[in-house]
Amino acid sequence: MMADLIAWVLVIAVAAYACAGGTDYGAGFWDLLAGGAERGRRPRWLIDHAMAPVWETNNVWLIFVLVIMWTGFPTMFQAVFTALWLPLVLAAVGLVLRGAGFALRKPTRRLAQRRLYGAMFAVSSLLTPFFLAASLGGVVSGRVAVGTTASADAWANPTSVVAGLLAVAAAAFLGAVFLCSDARRFGADDLIGYFRLRALFAFAAVVVLALIGLPVTHDDARYVWDGLTRGWGLLLVVLAAVCGLATVLFLLRRSYGLTRYTSVASVALIVGAWGLAQRPYLLPTSLTVAQGAGASDTLRWLAIVTVIAVVVVGPALVLLYRLSTMGELEPLTDADTGAARTPGDNL
Repeated sequence: MMADLIAWVLVIAVAAYACAGGTDYGAGFWDLLAGGAERGRRPRWLIDHAMAPVWETNNVWLIFVLVIMWTGFPTMFQAVFTALWLPLVLAAVGLVLRGAGFALRKPTRRLAQRRLYGAMFAVSSLLTPFFLAASLGGVVSGRVAVGTTASADAWANPTSVVAGLLAVAAAAFLGAVFLCSDARRFGADDLIGYFRLRALFAFAAVVVLALIGLPVTHDDARYVWDGLTRGWGLLLVVLAAVCGLATVLFLLRRSYGLTRYTSVASVALIVGAWGLAQRPYLLPTSLTVAQGAGASDTLRWLAIVTVIAVVVVGPALVLLYRLSTMGELEPLTDADTGAARTPGDNL
């Protein structure tokens, strides 16, 4: 019972990171595609100001995921990091370079250095979610088990590739939706249509990749496929699709008030569907939750610490996210919003 509870805490933490961290990765994706120094000036100003208050906080969720894995399910932790050490190292390097690039780009005055740091931030925002999701694809497809040695097949397989591309597309969707609302809050009217159009394109990419992934997961990750196409797993997938379509509808109607919530719900529900589809396994189909769980006393203390964290840290995180989405922490200045307009659409 306690092991199942901690397993669901892990799934919730993964969902939180997929939504919070995914939004930041998506902003970095659009930073990469914003264009040259002059053309990309306006979008990058918005990205800098929208991300600045929360980008470090969002990585707390990843740390929480690692702590739960290491403490609560040490057998799974060892198996995953043994078989998938290379993509996980690449993801970790991407995290470091991404943070350094974002932190150093703003105060740097020289254009060449700004471009270097900006490239570090943007490229890492693309590669990090890809490698993290590719690692998850190796687990989902059953290629990771206790005793599995590291190999390219563990993460460079059809399921991993589709999962990595889906993660990038979903992050781009979240990032564009949030930036669209940020542009509206900050009064950057010319960027509302700019990011609105990109959110619609990103959702289309998610749909195409999901359709491509159907036959791939059917053949390559059959256990999880069965869980996603029946029972509660299927229900959450349907709800995720409804939330995604609702986000598109709100964007088309230029009604941005609920788009953040519906887009986040669509990603969180997909993560929840994965958790339901994979049960009772940590590593399909070789290691169950009960088999991979740590000592009962350890799990009990982990549950207590989790409750304390929710009570003590939870309200602060909610307040931080609330103030950030309301634009209270670091609003754009008149000089920022008066910068040269970016060529693009005004839809």
